[in-house]
Amino acid sequence: MMSREHKGPTRRYFLRTAALGTAALAASLRPWEHAPAVHVAGSEVLRVGLIGCGGRGTGAAFNCLRADPNTRLVAMADLFRDRLEKSLQTLKSNEQIAKQVEVKPDHCFVGFNAYRDLLASGVDIVLLCTPPHFRPAHLHAAVEAGKHIFAEKPVAVDAPGVRKVLAACELAKQKSLAVVSGLCWRYHRGMRETMKRVHDGAIGDIVTMQCTYNVGYLWVRTLAEKEKHGWSDMEWQCRNWLYFTWLSGDHIVEQHIHSLDKMAWAMRNQYPIRCWGMGGRQVRVEPDFGHIFDHHAVVYEFPGGVRLYSFCRQQNGTHTDVSDQIFGTSGTCDIQASRSDGILLSRQGQRLWSSRQAIRGPDDMYQSELDEMIASIRAGRPINDGDWMAKSTLMAIMGRMATYTGKLITWEMAFNSQEDLTPPKYEFGPLPVPPVAKPGVTPFV
Repeated sequence: MMSREHKGPTRRYFLRTAALGTAALAASLRPWEHAPAVHVAGSEVLRVGLIGCGGRGTGAAFNCLRADPNTRLVAMADLFRDRLEKSLQTLKSNEQIAKQVEVKPDHCFVGFNAYRDLLASGVDIVLLCTPPHFRPAHLHAAVEAGKHIFAEKPVAVDAPGVRKVLAACELAKQKSLAVVSGLCWRYHRGMRETMKRVHDGAIGDIVTMQCTYNVGYLWVRTLAEKEKHGWSDMEWQCRNWLYFTWLSGDHIVEQHIHSLDKMAWAMRNQYPIRCWGMGGRQVRVEPDFGHIFDHHAVVYEFPGGVRLYSFCRQQNGTHTDVSDQIFGTSGTCDIQASRSDGILLSRQGQRLWSSRQAIRGPDDMYQSELDEMIASIRAGRPINDGDWMAKSTLMAIMGRMATYTGKLITWEMAFNSQEDLTPPKYEFGPLPVPPVAKPGVTPFV
């Protein structure tokens, strides 16, 4: 398959304006406000482009095509040709959507700059599914180009990226562009009904919350594979992106964000005023796993004194628990993610309501987020999830700052942080692995 390949831009190209505040950054985007937004009548074809062709990107493309028979996948972009070709073959072989896959060889783009060619290829919608580090730059460019956007979670790995995303999403509102988040529990019917009941007072006033995302190891691309294939440091890190903070944000940001976002949702999108915590790299210590931690425990304090006790772990052979509890003055909400169930309990522990029993029919949140996105575009009322998806990302980053440094981190400290995790340059070659963070030694920047 023919593809276009590109070398990467110079140092800190993607986030060069990220140190600006949100308002200033929004102003910096204004020279591109003339780029037309996409307005599509109910029966017109929507052309879709996929940026990031891994498993999640392939799934998002499937859901997008399944959402509307008048959608067509017409362009794909990825850092690696093999990933793009595997994704394209998977989509073409799926009988449900195969006829909607119309990606020609000259619309397959490869390299660090591939997203630019995709945005210039005539697409109406872009699915942003690369490793999270690239999300701010890709989202910024997509808004400039007047595209509707699905943005997988998280949307940044550092505070400059969050600020860039907030500014771009504000501009997207002005341009009537959809920005739909991959924080998929917000699109789960059962969880929506659960949160509605919490907000309506079913458990009284919230006093305390707890969220847990304790699981085993995920996939890994080992150093032995790096040697076998002759990958450079940069290529290996990008293929093994879960284990490098500059690419994933660490698993508290990349994975546990789902749990943290649900707690922010329970608090009506109020975010914590400060946090503190601890974490480390105790079990998963081999160099194959980069330099991220394998466990984090963070206490978040919200306005009014509500505290959230947050735990996440990726260690094999340990107890698995993915759940959330919201404790109120008159009852408890127990969210069991493994069963997709929200349960309301009295103070005495009596079960009062269950979302699984109350909500009938399919409840596929991955499909719903794309269904609702396409419907909002067709109706001329595009969804914009930008504010809460960016702030939930910062909430997770804030927790990482606390566990890496050992310091108490306020929301203002986190938001205004100047720590920019961008690598020196975007090209395949040497890239040293950063040292593992040491609480009490690693500085807050």
